[in-house]
Amino acid sequence: SHRVATALSLTEADLAELLPSGKGKLFYDRAAWARSYLTHAGLLRQPKRAFYEITDRGRQALAANLDRIDTKYLKQFPEFQVFIAPSKPAGTTGDGTKGTDHGDSDQSPLEMIEGGYASMRAELAANLIDQVKACSPEFFEQLVVDLLVAMGYGGSRADAGHAVGGSGDGGIDGIIKEDRLGLDAIYLQAKRWEANVGRPTVQSFAGSLDGQQARRGVMITTSQFTQEAHDFVAKIEKKIVLIDGPRLAELMIDFGIGVTEVASYSIKRLDSDYFEADAVQ
Repeated sequence: SHRVATALSLTEADLAELLPSGKGKLFYDRAAWARSYLTHAGLLRQPKRAFYEITDRGRQALAANLDRIDTKYLKQFPEFQVFIAPSKPAGTTGDGTKGTDHGDSDQSPLEMIEGGYASMRAELAANLIDQVKACSPEFFEQLVVDLLVAMGYGGSRADAGHAVGGSGDGGIDGIIKEDRLGLDAIYLQAKRWEANVGRPTVQSFAGSLDGQQARRGVMITTSQFTQEAHDFVAKIEKKIVLIDGPRLAELMIDFGIGVTEVASYSIKRLDSDYFEADAVQ
């Protein structure tokens, strides 16, 4: 992989690019799948573990001076067609129709899975924001309490619910425990603002921390904070966390608030260590 990266004149930034999930490097994932595809298509062979060599078919492909060797090109080889065929009896789906293969995408299967997951998550987040904006002040208060407790703040649900009593204006204010023992306090303000929240509102919130005997604060809005607001909290000594609508939706998804799981997939890879003993014999 390092020799390929050098031949392609890839930079350190290119090599550091992550997969959408952040779990693994994009280049090395693509390199591994390219090696797998070429091997299954018969352009490479693996004489022993961790060793690959080009085949006569691979040399013929190079001699053809092709613009690129991609999935579409590899589909001409029967071995590759078998490799990418759906794992259904006789190549059919559950309803008896013909299945679809990996297509001509330049992405690896893992990239396609993660890309699809990211798209579905983004759509879910957008729907969550719409639902939160449309809910009643009482339900919004309950939602915030549920999220804080799920994240480990506020003590028990009863404690957190008592601490953040509604203000009656579509928002909540209160002091919650940082943990179940109440070793520190966090001042909370959560409102379903329609317009972006600017520096004056955040600055006023920061000033109120002193009167509430709190050193830390959390502001939650269903809209967004201006750049000036973010710049302000980055410069002050007090620790204030700004959670906007998109971030609120992400936290709801991560901690299971207002969402339900419909499917779960476990992606596994070859455990090279398992076969290590056989390789050294």
